[in-house]
Amino acid sequence: MLFNSFEFCIFLPVIFALYWFVFNKSYKIQNLLILGASYFFYGWFDWRFVSLLILSTIIDYSFGFFVANGTPKRKKIYLWLSIANNLIILGFFKYYNFFTLEFTHALDHLGVHLHPYLINIALPLGISFYTFHGMSYVIDIYRGNFKPIKSFVDYAVFVCFFPLLVAGPIERAGHLLPQITTPRHFNYTRAVQGLRLMLWGFVKKIAIADSLAPIVDDIFKNYTSYSGSTLVLGAIYFSFQIYGDFSGYSDIAIGTAKLFGFELLTNFRFPFASKSTSEFWRRWHISLSTWFNDYIFNPTVTHLRDWNKKAIVTGIMLTFFLSGFWHGAGWKFIIFGLVYGISISFEFYTKKFRKKAFKIFPQWLNESISQLLTFAFVTWAFIIFRAPTFQDSIKYTRGMTHRLFEQPHFRSFLFIYILPFIAIDWFFRKDERNLQFPKNKILRYATYIIMFFVIVYYSNDNASFIYFQF
Repeated sequence: MLFNSFEFCIFLPVIFALYWFVFNKSYKIQNLLILGASYFFYGWFDWRFVSLLILSTIIDYSFGFFVANGTPKRKKIYLWLSIANNLIILGFFKYYNFFTLEFTHALDHLGVHLHPYLINIALPLGISFYTFHGMSYVIDIYRGNFKPIKSFVDYAVFVCFFPLLVAGPIERAGHLLPQITTPRHFNYTRAVQGLRLMLWGFVKKIAIADSLAPIVDDIFKNYTSYSGSTLVLGAIYFSFQIYGDFSGYSDIAIGTAKLFGFELLTNFRFPFASKSTSEFWRRWHISLSTWFNDYIFNPTVTHLRDWNKKAIVTGIMLTFFLSGFWHGAGWKFIIFGLVYGISISFEFYTKKFRKKAFKIFPQWLNESISQLLTFAFVTWAFIIFRAPTFQDSIKYTRGMTHRLFEQPHFRSFLFIYILPFIAIDWFFRKDERNLQFPKNKILRYATYIIMFFVIVYYSNDNASFIYFQF
């Protein structure tokens, strides 16, 4: 079920009413309602994969007890069995065809010709997200951060709470489970903030991202026919399309959770204001970045037993290699991750030099130049992400240098969609979880009405979210 669908407009009020007005006497019954609603929400996409979600949940729930109650040696065995189980599930559905084809191509070069069996089945939605939930839960129990939860229903809600099930944020058990296992009381202020977040998220998704999508699709599909100026514009458009799409989803998810008394992790903090690529990843898809930092980067550097530059760079490159591969089964995603790994490693090695070099400029100019250069780099990296193949991204980049000063196509859209988006997003940058609308009642409700009609005007019931494919 899509957030931006007619079905969700019916689903959400019904579950909200049952949650607060029928089952409000017991948080355990509320949790059971949320669990059933989450399976229904997920099953609306494809009921076949609900059983996979339940099976994955049962296995990680069980391994939590095995890890907690085992001997030190067995704890480690159970931990790796749990990780292996999640990686096998994720690898089979998401990476089987990729590895099979790459292995077959390698054998072709050696003169061995095979006809591999490929699976022809849709990637289960949210599989990368809920498997990461399960892994972090068991790992944190192994680390002694908390004890396994006794109620299967409560644990299952943590894994598949419907606002975050298919595209995050990637929650941590230590953050969400205490909220699940305690009574909730309706909070009017929180609910209003949730509705405001949802409203702004729908504007970002429907009015910004979905309006830019056909333009971006056309430019990337026919990039050999357009001038360099149009290709530059297409790259900028995609940066704002994916930001509007994914941050819009996160806003809707966080806002929806607020309606039910839950606070999800923040996922974006005005990333295009970043002054470096490392800062960009601290502001973009924060729940994924911190997940990789806690479970890949820190253990890697710690295992190397010396926090020197080589160990840190090794950790950075491994983290971004896996982060890139997480985004998709293809070489372009791996290269996308490695490009950021190289960039952040370069920043790490040149930090002192850059501080000295930029001292000759005023601070405001330093920050402006850094923001501009970072945005340019991020926009170029997104070309690798968006292009059909890495080879296409190279050709697209080359094309940006030809006829660069020719009048671009779609020029007016820059002002219609992007500039107001930047202005409003900048206004909300201080606290994206507590959006400040006009205090004057008339102006405030006028703003609500305008945003609502913008959403209705640009509404497209078939427009999915970009990160659903991951």
